[in-house]
Amino acid sequence: MDLKTRIKSILKKQDSVASSTEEVINHDSFSGGPVVTKYKQVKPSNPHEEQEILDSIEKIYYNTEGIDTSHFELRKQPEVLDLGDIDLDRIRLRKQLQVVSKKVSDLVLQNHPAYAQELQRVMDLQKTLQYASVICANGRSQLSVARNTFTAASLNMLASYRKRQQLVSLLKSLRTIKTLQRTDVRLRELMEEEDYCGAIQLCLECQKAASTYRHFTCISELNSKLQDTLVMIEEQIDVALSKTCSNFDEAHYEKVQTAYRLLGKTQTAMDQLHMHFTSAIHNTAFQIVLGYVELCSGTGRENFHKRQYTDLCKNVTQESFTPCLIDLSKALWEVMKSYHKTMCWHEEHEEDSEETEDGKAQADFNKHYIKQKLEHGLSRIWQDVQSKVKMFVLGTDLSGFKLEEFIRVLDLVNRMIEIGEEFCRSKSEGLQDSLKQQSLNYFKNHHRYRMEELRMFLENEGWEMCPVKSSFSFVHLLEFRFMKSWMKSPNTSLNSSTADDLSEGGVLNSSKRRYFVEEAGKNPFDEKPDEDENEDFFSGSWDDEDNGDLSDSDSDVPDELKQDYIDELTGEGKSNSRQIKRRISRGRNEKFIPIVTNTTLNVMRVIGKYMQMMTVLKPIAFDVILCMSQLFDYYFYTVYSFFGADAVLMHERSINNRLSMALQRIHSNLIAESHVPGAPPVDQTDNLEKMPQAYLSPIVDLHRKDQLYGLAERVVAVESLIFLAKQLDLLQPHLESMIPSNKKAFLQQFFSQTVNMAEEVRKPVYWSVSTQAVNYDLVQGQMSSVRWDIKDIMSQHNPYVDSMLRGFESVAQLLVEINRRVPIPRVVYQTLWEHCVRLANRTFVEGYSNAKKCSNEGRALMQLDYQQFLMKLDTIIDLKPIPEKDFVESYIKAYYLPENQLDSWLQDHKEYSNKQFLALINSVDHINKKSRQRLVNLVEDMDRNRR
Repeated sequence: MDLKTRIKSILKKQDSVASSTEEVINHDSFSGGPVVTKYKQVKPSNPHEEQEILDSIEKIYYNTEGIDTSHFELRKQPEVLDLGDIDLDRIRLRKQLQVVSKKVSDLVLQNHPAYAQELQRVMDLQKTLQYASVICANGRSQLSVARNTFTAASLNMLASYRKRQQLVSLLKSLRTIKTLQRTDVRLRELMEEEDYCGAIQLCLECQKAASTYRHFTCISELNSKLQDTLVMIEEQIDVALSKTCSNFDEAHYEKVQTAYRLLGKTQTAMDQLHMHFTSAIHNTAFQIVLGYVELCSGTGRENFHKRQYTDLCKNVTQESFTPCLIDLSKALWEVMKSYHKTMCWHEEHEEDSEETEDGKAQADFNKHYIKQKLEHGLSRIWQDVQSKVKMFVLGTDLSGFKLEEFIRVLDLVNRMIEIGEEFCRSKSEGLQDSLKQQSLNYFKNHHRYRMEELRMFLENEGWEMCPVKSSFSFVHLLEFRFMKSWMKSPNTSLNSSTADDLSEGGVLNSSKRRYFVEEAGKNPFDEKPDEDENEDFFSGSWDDEDNGDLSDSDSDVPDELKQDYIDELTGEGKSNSRQIKRRISRGRNEKFIPIVTNTTLNVMRVIGKYMQMMTVLKPIAFDVILCMSQLFDYYFYTVYSFFGADAVLMHERSINNRLSMALQRIHSNLIAESHVPGAPPVDQTDNLEKMPQAYLSPIVDLHRKDQLYGLAERVVAVESLIFLAKQLDLLQPHLESMIPSNKKAFLQQFFSQTVNMAEEVRKPVYWSVSTQAVNYDLVQGQMSSVRWDIKDIMSQHNPYVDSMLRGFESVAQLLVEINRRVPIPRVVYQTLWEHCVRLANRTFVEGYSNAKKCSNEGRALMQLDYQQFLMKLDTIIDLKPIPEKDFVESYIKAYYLPENQLDSWLQDHKEYSNKQFLALINSVDHINKKSRQRLVNLVEDMDRNRR
């Protein structure tokens, strides 16, 4: 059964059976005396037993939160009730109750003395209060007697005297009131005279007097007028304070600050000043932009006054954008300059403010407040200025601007950023980020246009030399005029020493301007770009440049240009002194005449403009350098593809590995893949950022033998590329100073892998001329008809040597003619002749290897022929040492080597082909068949390893 049923059953039993507890504890037990006395017959006498009974009491009986113990005991009963168990529980609880009651009784008896003592103290306090009541009654009776004995006559006399004194005071007050009424007129006069300090002093004195007599009705009205007058004075001072925001005047500002100090509102003045500066920035910017918008609209029908500033900025036309930006920058500069002068004034008058303030503590507090307010106001003022310029710049689409105009805009904004950095040391991240994004978008489109323009220049270039002065360099171009301050420095000159200065780490940077110190008297935005400068680097003719300063010295002229002709039979050079001098005058090298083309000048101009953009907007400097590298890469790759690509097809060793890697990198990164018929279609998404390959102009003929297969055009193309590379090398220190340190690795890689490889283009370009200039196949065919198995020693060389020499003589004569058109540098002569001699030597070795049979006398004839070639060659060209001379001589002398030395010789000389090795082995007659076969096997193994 549930708990409720169990309780009801217990209650019914209790109604029918009398509780045994009632037998022991009856109502008579509470009639008087301690309760515990009734239980003496069942009280445990053992203390330990009592303690055990106390410890057996459950914790719930100690709970003071009103727990129902009856309910607790009932819940402990089992489902089936046993009367014996219940009676045992009752006996246990009764014992616990008796022990607890005994403990309570003991505690009461123990504290009884303290209770008696406290009761005695209460009785003593009652007696003291009764005595105090008697004293108060006596005092009241004595005061009543004193009041009755004081006469009314004495009081009347005192009242009359007091009335007299009041009347005298009233007369004095009336006279003061009369004066105050007249002072109000004087205050108005001082206000009309704009003597704010005098008016404030007089008004404050009047207010002080009026406060004394404010209980008069007339004074209350006068006090109200004085308060209105003071408010009017404050308003006029506030207007005067606002005028200092755009045009700071020290005397005027000092007058205003003195007036605020008299009012005790120096802190309020600072708050008002910053509010006026904020309003001045907003109103100035709004009025300037509004004026240009109304001027450009022309109709006058639309009301722009209610437009927001951002909307007005979007209505500025591209034609009026730059003038409006200049005027806006000028006006905002004046506001910032006024704020800077305000700060300087407070720094200079800091001690004066201490003396005039009431109390040093208050003066120090005001001084600290003003200083802190002005310092915090710097960033606030600049943020307002920055936001106005930023909204104006972003409100117009700059994509249609010309590069010069866009750079002009960036220069103005960058100058404003520099002013902001000096003004409050702010980096202007918001303005720079917005400009960076817009500049990148503009620059990418512009760079694409410039790349297309470069491609057009290259495809229409006739590769004619552009006549410039011998001292010409990048500093003569107007696009580099922004480096004028660096070029005018004492350590910089415009001649060849420019390279030395740059190599020593010179940087084309001018020191930072201090606008608020050095240029405080002028507006930095009044500067205009240099438009009156003219370029003067062209020369009328490179024959008579420098007014004939060149001497007749022929130290820089190749010897072959000094000869008139070479006798084909004797091989002796004959000369004519008049012709020599005429050729010397035309035999000038690159030391005096820079070889450039119109395309070269255009690329240099574009690089100059790009560097201007880097200077005015450094955050995109690295992106600009990437585009500059693409300009040079495309020029580099195109020159090679026009004039040197066919050399690789003729001979793979005409190009070194570094140059090959550079060309492959440029091709994969920059050159768009063209569609080849029959090949899979090209993914156009990969070609979006790339440029189509340029094609040589039809007017350039590279197949005429009388022009040495376009040697003049090749010289102009390659040497102009090298000249451009040297100019970039001079600019490298400046470029490194413009980019972050973590980006310098790319720039160094660009110079080492591309710019420095420009001179390597000479080899494949001039190799292509050398392979066609002399008919080596004819000579090789003549060599194949020579018998090398002769038995007699010959004293006359073979005709193929003369054929080879005649080819060289023809080349020398053509070089003289070409040199009249284009000054061929000495390094070009050396490179060209080195290629020709190498090809001749390889022709000789190949011809000797074609010999099926050879004797000792035949080998001697080979040596005779080659020595004759070298002797006559020395009269035709000036080339020391002869390249690959050992290549021929070693091959001829290898015939005489014994078997054991021939074995090691084959392994040491891997420059020969497999065919040439086998021909040598088969022609040697002093080794047996078995040894010959072993050597053949050795050559074949070497050939397999080589592959």
